[in-house]
Amino acid sequence: MTKMTSLAAAFVEGLHDGLRADPNASIVGGYVLGLGPERQMMDRIRADFPGRVIDPPTSEAAVAALGTGAAMAGARPFVDLGTASFSYLAFSQIANEAAVAHYMSGGRLTVPVTFHFLHGVRGAGAAQHSHSPHAMLANVPGLEIVAPSMPADAYGLVRAAMASPNPTLVVNHARLLAIAGPAPDDRVPLPLGKADIKRPGRDVTVLAISLMVHPALAAAERLARDGIEVEVVDPRSLAPFDAETLLRSVAKTGRLVVVDEAPLTGGLASSIAGMVAEHGFWSLKAPVGRVARADTPVPYSPPLEKFITPDADKIEAAIRRTLAARRASPATASG
Repeated sequence: MTKMTSLAAAFVEGLHDGLRADPNASIVGGYVLGLGPERQMMDRIRADFPGRVIDPPTSEAAVAALGTGAAMAGARPFVDLGTASFSYLAFSQIANEAAVAHYMSGGRLTVPVTFHFLHGVRGAGAAQHSHSPHAMLANVPGLEIVAPSMPADAYGLVRAAMASPNPTLVVNHARLLAIAGPAPDDRVPLPLGKADIKRPGRDVTVLAISLMVHPALAAAERLARDGIEVEVVDPRSLAPFDAETLLRSVAKTGRLVVVDEAPLTGGLASSIAGMVAEHGFWSLKAPVGRVARADTPVPYSPPLEKFITPDADKIEAAIRRTLAARRASPATASG
């Protein structure tokens, strides 16, 4: 019988095992799971690793600098930045210090720091607590980024992040913490840069990031009733990105829809669509579809928040548009 667990519980197990595996590992930030009911899960880690969970003052720039410097000195800190919107305050420390130190030192320095935040539209978080800045951070060479969508992935990816010699960002969606799924079969790190096919299909590929995997699976279930087989690909790792698995899926299905909760302009949905258009063009039977958040600050109003955010209905509609579209032949396009 498959053991079930929540993503938050699996994540805490990953943190616990990561601390146990490396005596140089520590946690900087006492509210890794936010201020909701899941926060009590951290009590076990505090009890089992006294002195290795540090509750700093609220200063994102300071804790990011602390973690970066400690990592350069041989420690392996896990730095929680809280809400993703506050990571902007630590952008210089992440992008201009942690991510470049190995290169600028000629390889003499390693920076094995893990940064973590809770991103996304969470329900009345409004404009200052709902950002998804992973696309911006994916534009930082030297930074690894992982984004789990399932409990087993959360365990394996946080273990991988804590074991990596490079600065790594763990992107957790605030609404994923309570989501349940199978517990990890093996308590080992997952390899970075390896996507996972959450649902096989032959008619269209949907690449969905983080929380968006779940509405993508819901849309696929609906479309299956009409005989449409959707392949859902979860990248899990955003940097490095597993282009090979995605291109292989597109070669099979001939169609692609990319789903990300970050804004459309400059987002990963656009970047990934461009990569497939460049490297998988001759596999495509129709234009690539994109489903992302509207280019607007997130409103406080729940109906307006729902209006601008991707969901199963919007994903299903995009899939149906892609299936109905046809790529024009050169003769048709020119004539």
